[in-house]
Order: sequence, then C-alpha cells, then structure tokens
Amino acid sequence: MRTADIAALRLPSQRLAAPSFETAGAVVRWMGALQAQDYHQALWGLGARMRTPSLSDIEASIASGDLLRTWSQRGTIHFVPSEDAGWMVRLSAERMIAGARLRRQQVGLDEAALKQGQAIIEQALRDGMPMARPALKQRLEDGGFSVGEQRAYHLFWHCAHQGLICLGPNEGKQPTFVLLDAWVKAPRRLTRDEALNTLARRYFISHGPATVQDFAWWSGLTLTEARAGLEEARSALTAEQIDGKTFWWSADAVRAPKGAADTLLLAGFDEYLLGYTDRDIVLNPELAPRVIPGGNGVFLPFLVAGGQVIATWKRAISRETVQITLSPFRPLNDSERAEVAAPAARYGAFHGLPAVVRFE
Repeated sequence: MRTADIAALRLPSQRLAAPSFETAGAVVRWMGALQAQDYHQALWGLGARMRTPSLSDIEASIASGDLLRTWSQRGTIHFVPSEDAGWMVRLSAERMIAGARLRRQQVGLDEAALKQGQAIIEQALRDGMPMARPALKQRLEDGGFSVGEQRAYHLFWHCAHQGLICLGPNEGKQPTFVLLDAWVKAPRRLTRDEALNTLARRYFISHGPATVQDFAWWSGLTLTEARAGLEEARSALTAEQIDGKTFWWSADAVRAPKGAADTLLLAGFDEYLLGYTDRDIVLNPELAPRVIPGGNGVFLPFLVAGGQVIATWKRAISRETVQITLSPFRPLNDSERAEVAAPAARYGAFHGLPAVVRFE
C-alpha cells in the first residue's frame, strides 16, 4: 500500500463513500464521536454519513436522547452515543480538569465557587427538562453566582467533565443543558481498560487507516493510554508500514464499491480532515490556509474529490433554495464541475430544498 491509497480506504471506513446509516445515532455509534462545537456544521457531519440525510430527522434523534453533545474529548464538544457519554468523558476528565486549573483561577472559580455553581445547576435542572443557556445563566446570577468573564462557560465545562451535565437539544438557536444521569436512561458502564479498548476499536475501524498518534490526538488520551487501547483492540485490526509509519484499520475493511461517490461536500470540522494529526495525506499543506484561514483552529466546509480536499464552500439558505458557493483551489474543468451537482443536491435535500451551485 502507498500513502495515496490511504484516502481510498478512509472514505468507506468513515462511511462517506456509499453512506449506509439510517439514523444519526447509528453514525455516532460507528464513528465513536464527531466534533460538534459548531452545531450546524456537525449536523451535516452526521447527515453526510446517512443514506437519506434529513435535518429534521437528526434533530428529532437528538431530542429523543439517542445521541447528545458533551465535552468528551480534548476538552471540545462532540456528538457521542448517549449511553456512552459517561465513560467517554471520564477517560480524560481528570487530566482536562487539572489542565484548566490556571484558567479557573484567572476567572475566580475556586472550589467554593465551583460547589456553589454546581448546587445551583443541580437545583435548576432537577426536573429532568432541558434549560436554555440564558435561563440557566440567569438562575446562576439569581443564586449569587457571577457569570461574568466567561465564568459560566468554565463552570458548565467543569460540570460536564465531572459527568454532572451535558448539552440537550437546541431551543431555537440556543443550546440547552440537562443533568446527564437524568437524560441518559440506560448508561453503559465500562472499566477503564474496557473503555480504552472500545474507543480504540471504534476509532481505527471507522477512521482507519490511522496511526496510534492519530488516535491519541483524536481521543485526548496520552500516547501511553492510546497504545494500551490499541493493544486490546488489535485483534480486530490489520496493520501496515507506510512511509515509516504503522497504520491500523479494520481487518474487514473494503474499498468503496464501484460507482460510489467520491465527490463530497463535507462540513467544517469534519472527521475526514480533523480526525488525524497528519492531514497532508488528503490536503496539500500549501493549501491548508485556505481551509484553516489564519491557523486559528476554525475549519471551513470543504469539497473532496478523489479523496483530496480541492475547494472550500459556503451556503446561503432562503425559503426557496440552498445556494452553494464553491471556492476551488485550482480551476475545475467541466467534468469536475458537473460532479458537484450530485453532492449539492444531496445537501439541498438535507434541508428539504433544491440546491443551486455557483463557483467563485
């Protein structure tokens, strides 16, 4: 196998070639987790892997509790299977909380303040119903907890890492919070070794071919922990040395079936690009600033063709259409432009609207 073959295997591994999942919950159970701090981009990250993606169906799955968002990895919000949220958060919570100690001190969140804020949140959410962020912040203020200087955000983050709360379904444009134990009816309980094994297995099967360094970064685990998880999961995997690196993927992996789409409109922060430390395999490093302008950690939506990132895109939604504007990294020929029609139509159908494509 050559480096160029890696993308050809990752597309079907990530279920981007010939999407087969019927529900958003099935997507996250396959992928392990999808980065989701940008809520609307993350919805399409789910939809891109579904057979017939529908925005309303995905939001109904979130409202039903089939999947949820929480700070499960790297201190960043992800979509995860609801039943797995607890053990996923616990895997790296201790290190995440310790690493944020200085920032908590800077905003005046000592142990007394954390306990005060946590008590107010538990009281506010005790009925098990989601509460929108502004209302919860107001409860904190009313209880004598100052929410200024991002103190509320850091309190929510801390409580989520303790396994107290998670994000519920959006209320309009506002995120909501719920008590994790009240929201998740049948939590899955794993030992730490079982959790490492499960997460490693899911990652390499859904993201492979990938390296143990990729897994450590994606999961937020130490390299030692990542290696331990890989060791337990390796019976389900195969490996090969490629350009001096060991890549792991499912022993049952297959290439995309003949005729499977390989021109894809993917969301900003999509796992196809963000789920690895080495992104040069699918994105020319000289073009990376086009996808990550300013290198500030914000990833724009991008177009993939033949496994490679070749453009960014943006959308404008009206009552009648979804207008998709592409910014190619090089001039596209007529055939390449024509290939965009199918994924654009698929994205439009996700919103229940026809799509119109234009090129900059």
